[in-house]
Amino acid sequence: MDGTTLEAMRSALRGPVIGPQDSAYPQAREVYNAMVDKRPAAIVRCSDAADVMAAVDFIRDQGLELAVRGGGHSGAGLCLVDGGVTVDLSPMRWARVDPAAKTARVGGGSTLGDLDHAAHAFELATPGGIMSTTGIGGLTLGGGHGHLTRKYGLTMDNLVAADVVLADGSFVTASENDHPDLFWALRGGGGNFGIATSFRFRLHPVHTVGLAISLWPVDHIHEVLRWYRDFLPQAPEDLNGFFAVLAVPPAPPFPEEIHGHKMCGVVWCWTGDPDGIEQALAPVNDAGAPAFHFSTPMPYPVLQSMFDELIPKGLQWYWRGDFFNRITDDAIDVHAKYAENLPTALSTMHLYPVDGAAHRVGPDDTAWAYRDAVWSGVIGGIDPDPANAEAVKEWCVSYWEDLHPHSMGGGYVNFIGAGESQDRVRATYHDHYDRLAAIKRTYDPYNLFHANQNIEPAA
Repeated sequence: MDGTTLEAMRSALRGPVIGPQDSAYPQAREVYNAMVDKRPAAIVRCSDAADVMAAVDFIRDQGLELAVRGGGHSGAGLCLVDGGVTVDLSPMRWARVDPAAKTARVGGGSTLGDLDHAAHAFELATPGGIMSTTGIGGLTLGGGHGHLTRKYGLTMDNLVAADVVLADGSFVTASENDHPDLFWALRGGGGNFGIATSFRFRLHPVHTVGLAISLWPVDHIHEVLRWYRDFLPQAPEDLNGFFAVLAVPPAPPFPEEIHGHKMCGVVWCWTGDPDGIEQALAPVNDAGAPAFHFSTPMPYPVLQSMFDELIPKGLQWYWRGDFFNRITDDAIDVHAKYAENLPTALSTMHLYPVDGAAHRVGPDDTAWAYRDAVWSGVIGGIDPDPANAEAVKEWCVSYWEDLHPHSMGGGYVNFIGAGESQDRVRATYHDHYDRLAAIKRTYDPYNLFHANQNIEPAA
């Protein structure tokens, strides 16, 4: 992009337009995953929907590449594009709660922490991820699962409406009654159909929750995973628990004697009476007495931000995921093999439950194509040192390749790693891909929004 084009864009927009020669550029192009090192020709920090509309018109008419950044958490680095323009929504960071209607409107650049904070004042929440720094936009458009999923469904299941700037620069509000085909596609179809400048969510009564963490030595993984796969789907929906393999971090609440030890376990969230969590977790001992077990009541936003400092922005990341409707003994053998060989202290594997309330949404009601999945798994190779980037990626890919035959064939779109094939995207959308491609042809026929896990417009 030459200087004349850059200045023309600056004249068209209210928010700043940052180019490679600007002192703010190095920081502006940073994203959560430090393994991503892309150099856009410009980063447009949009102050409102009008800026987004003007940016889309300008980028399209100039024939430039376009990417969209909400919270910047994209593991595959899809919020940046070399030589193109990133439409950065980070200035559009706000959340407004209507306590009477039990809804919240949230800006497209907001994080989960913004929504959690605003809703908590009214003892309300909506399902999100497990880190407060996650962008609400990418999470919602991809589906969104976390601590409240078994009780209240996926993030997108609680989406009431979204304001969207389309490829032709126009602005629409999509809901069940307005642009229902677009609304269907937005719930799970990723950023393929436009730029969502705000969201309206349904909220639920959540305030103080019970947190518990149960850990066993990693060589107990066979017994623990067999117990977990049978116990959790039958447990009350007030109980959510994601399974993890990890090296115990040197931080509270973990005692010093287990710091750095490889372990497996479950992070529990209880939305019933906080005093009832230990009764709900009495069966934990059926897996064998844990080496560590801890529980405490805490405000929901505190739980949501608990891992923020453990896994901050700026680490080397590579991840891949799959859906599972069962955890087979053969799959447990794979987990055991790779859990014993964690390549770095932060590398991990999580299995997030996506049953309960998420199963009460019809299989064709949204673009999410795996309503019969019981777990959404992710393998994350993570380390602060760029010298270990290739090692964590190799561990992740090998783990995924060995585990994939035991999966349902597709995975959570937000867990697709960099460089995975278009066939992988098709597998993720499964029977819904053709319908999504037809909607893409209507709203983005020339595939302007393609810096994503891309759904190509139908011919």
